[in-house]
Amino acid sequence: MKDYIYVNDNQYLIVSFLGKGKSGYSYLATKDNQYFVLKQIHHEPCDYYQFGDKLSAEINAYRRLLEIKIPIPKLIEIDYKKEIIVKQYIDGPTIAELIKKGIDISIYLNQLKSWLPILYSNNINIDYYPTNFVIDNSQIYYIDYEYNTYDLKWNFENWGMKYWLKIEPIE
Repeated sequence: MKDYIYVNDNQYLIVSFLGKGKSGYSYLATKDNQYFVLKQIHHEPCDYYQFGDKLSAEINAYRRLLEIKIPIPKLIEIDYKKEIIVKQYIDGPTIAELIKKGIDISIYLNQLKSWLPILYSNNINIDYYPTNFVIDNSQIYYIDYEYNTYDLKWNFENWGMKYWLKIEPIE
């Protein structure tokens, strides 16, 4: 039996479950021979993070990250009633997968470091965890639209780098 999700008037075939994050469940889906990521917002509590309106936060974050030119997947459509976001699917390995395989990530680390002055000057911390970055044609993309107000404790140098440099294990 095939599972379909309707987003607005569009039918997407669910291919696989990609994972659960702080704000939603992500699925790989297909429509018209193209792949997409469907993110279904959930309202489960998160001990370490406080949300307001998760859907609005995602949409606002997408617009802001796009505005400051951080490479992110294109937003395809939004179903406000069902709280589903459809994103462009970027087909490539995550930074976490490369780290686990022992592949040199220095080119991608340098790309991310080039974003930091832009992010910090805009008072933004993104979620630097390596599963949030996908490689396509030697370019990294931040695939999670979420971000927070800049905080020194959670910037790349004090938090994210621990995972990128294998100081902390990747789950």
